[in-house]
Amino acid sequence: MSIASDIDVTDYPMLIGGEWVGGQDGNWSEVLSPSRRGLVIGRVPQGGSVDVDRAVEAARRAFPAWRDLHFKDRQLALLRIADALAEHAEELALLTATDTGNALRPQARPESQTLVNLFRYFGGVAGEFKGTVLPSGHDQLQYTRKEPLGVVAAILPWNSPLMIAGMKVPAALAAGNAVILKPAADAPLTILRMAEIAAAFLPPGVLNVVTGKGSVVGEALLEHPGVDKVSFTGSTEIGRHVAEVTGARLAHTSLELGGKSPTIVFPDAATPDRIEATADGILLGMRFSRQGQSCTAGSRLFIHESVYEIVLEAVARKASALVVGDPLDEATDMGAIINESQHRSVKEYIADGKSQPGVRVVLDGEDFTPAGLDGFYQGPTIFAGVKNTWRIAKEEIFGPVLVAIAWSDREEVIAMANDSHYGLAAFIWSQNLTEALDTAHRIDSGWVQVNQGGGQVIGQSYGGYKASGSGREFSLEGAIEGFTQTKQINVKLG
Repeated sequence: MSIASDIDVTDYPMLIGGEWVGGQDGNWSEVLSPSRRGLVIGRVPQGGSVDVDRAVEAARRAFPAWRDLHFKDRQLALLRIADALAEHAEELALLTATDTGNALRPQARPESQTLVNLFRYFGGVAGEFKGTVLPSGHDQLQYTRKEPLGVVAAILPWNSPLMIAGMKVPAALAAGNAVILKPAADAPLTILRMAEIAAAFLPPGVLNVVTGKGSVVGEALLEHPGVDKVSFTGSTEIGRHVAEVTGARLAHTSLELGGKSPTIVFPDAATPDRIEATADGILLGMRFSRQGQSCTAGSRLFIHESVYEIVLEAVARKASALVVGDPLDEATDMGAIINESQHRSVKEYIADGKSQPGVRVVLDGEDFTPAGLDGFYQGPTIFAGVKNTWRIAKEEIFGPVLVAIAWSDREEVIAMANDSHYGLAAFIWSQNLTEALDTAHRIDSGWVQVNQGGGQVIGQSYGGYKASGSGREFSLEGAIEGFTQTKQINVKLG
């Protein structure tokens, strides 16, 4: 089987045990374009529980030999995959933009390169899944081993599938596990192409992909006794269900869930020499290049009252210059929202925000609908005069909606920032590093940036507090924690 580089290919089979196959019942699902209403960009098998059984059986069959390989052999495979992915990076970026609606230049290309870099990183550290020798008497040898869990089910969201697959797949493989990928039903095409490239360097069954509905395929993976670990990225609502089902059978689970991340701006970040850089960073942290469809989006903007209007003006000015349009157009800064349901949800939140007393619409995304394009588009929307208790300040909108809240006292803003059941990311803007770092230490978030708004750094652990999840990814530390278990061995000598 081969998925051609032409992104108009119709049928994308799934990968089970080294073979490209349809679903057991023969049904296929259409994958629709976010940027063109009703346009079918591919079809994937409508997998079911029988297909999950086949994938688990294939993975369990492949696991022992993959586990027992010398780490150098696994390392070589991952590095070869990285090189192959690099050769196809532009193809993957084009398919990502088509599949997800994310703009090619600011989002899809960097995501494709991040996938390559993650395979290279985890390939490079494949020999670091080490145990320790413990102090003991002269007649004792006491040591630990880090052993793979077995079969890992990696369940992906639709907002950034390549990057999130890169957080899970190479880490699990480097540790010696076999993997079953469940891509999101709305964005499966790029993951299937990635798997085709990777599978050429792996024994059959080490990497499998099963497509279909989360309520069917995802549920079967959660419940399957042959799945040792579920690594899930998605909404907090679904994450609670994942934890409940996997917890009932005591399976290993890691959850990277939602967020409503605070961005805190101190007065000294809005001085004439700093305001432009701060505003650029706020926009970057808001993830407008992904239409705000990011769990780390800094969507609650807390601005000190003394610079409130100055910062709002700069942010709105820069946001209004963003080009909303065709994801495949090089000029586009913001592409399309993933589907009609999400598009409708974002608009409902915006309508709710507009109905609040005293609210001010600083920037209305309705003014940004690109001419001639019938897709799910929503431009950057900024509200001022927002209360931290409003729905648009409390709930994860997962769209390009930024809410601005004034503050006067640092204790007050820390309390407001922490007044959320989420705790994934936070962004702090201040030139007083003592004040900035003390604030960072007191924010209930697992990932905090000071004076920058970029994305995760490979090699540094990433994950959330509170209802934003459990477990860590993006790093060797996270891979050891998430994809191995510790065995203690004591030996009597002499």
